[in-house]
Amino acid sequence: MKHLLKMLDLTTEEITEILDLADQLKYELKHDIPHPHLKGKTLGMIFQKASTRTRVSFETGMYQLGGYPLFLSSNDLQIGRGEPIQDTARVLSRYLSGIMIRTFEQSEVEALAEYGSIPIINGLTDFCHPCQVLADLMTIREFKGKLTGLKMCFIGDGNNMANSLIVGCLKVGMAVSVACPDDYQPPKEILDFANQYNCFELTDSPVQAAKDADVLITDVWASMGQEDEAEKRRKAFAGYQINDELMTLAKSDAMVLHCLPAHREEEITEKVFEAHSKEIFEEAENRLHAQKAVMVKLMA
Repeated sequence: MKHLLKMLDLTTEEITEILDLADQLKYELKHDIPHPHLKGKTLGMIFQKASTRTRVSFETGMYQLGGYPLFLSSNDLQIGRGEPIQDTARVLSRYLSGIMIRTFEQSEVEALAEYGSIPIINGLTDFCHPCQVLADLMTIREFKGKLTGLKMCFIGDGNNMANSLIVGCLKVGMAVSVACPDDYQPPKEILDFANQYNCFELTDSPVQAAKDADVLITDVWASMGQEDEAEKRRKAFAGYQINDELMTLAKSDAMVLHCLPAHREEEITEKVFEAHSKEIFEEAENRLHAQKAVMVKLMA
């Protein structure tokens, strides 16, 4: 494991190793046990998309590991003024121990890894969100005690969250059922991977997808950069909501996750969100621990 570019690149063993280390680092933090694995290391954090959880969790995590984080917006870098990504990669590799980037195009993340000589971490692209899904898997395992044999149901847009959840959950032995409107399905690359598994289902029916689910997950209908499509998407996704009716179809002890920010009364009702807020905010906290594990694996 040289980089974290997308869930497709990780083996089942690598995912498990990250989750095990994340559990250990979380335990140590809760018990005031120092773990300065990255003392003297520097992480450049490139943000071309705004963030709450990604910035704060990476910055805090790097500090807790004894390293130094540098926040770099596109306004701070020549990349925002047209410098080729391959030149930026080669320059930053001479200063930093690693780079985390949160951007639009997956190709930018891949180019950093190709031309740079340090670990690259994908903090989010329009194609995938591996850091979030590692935190999700960590949370599911905490609450359920296992991953293998559980059913994950995703309701909503076939976006970066759906893409990474499909891959991550299938790789750790979960059944996956995804409900998306016809025009908003995951891309062919993800479906080609998923269709290798007989425990994967893609449907346009949230009712069908939610049946006997152990975990229900959703995301906003219009992601960052899609604001001009909000009204069109609101119509397309009407009925793709996690609500009381849908919860009755899942298992009685089903948990609910949301990567946040949530648009309550759109993709999830206020009632269901608050009833499962313990899981959702543990999931948000676990971004910190999962990402620390990734940084230690790549940079220590």
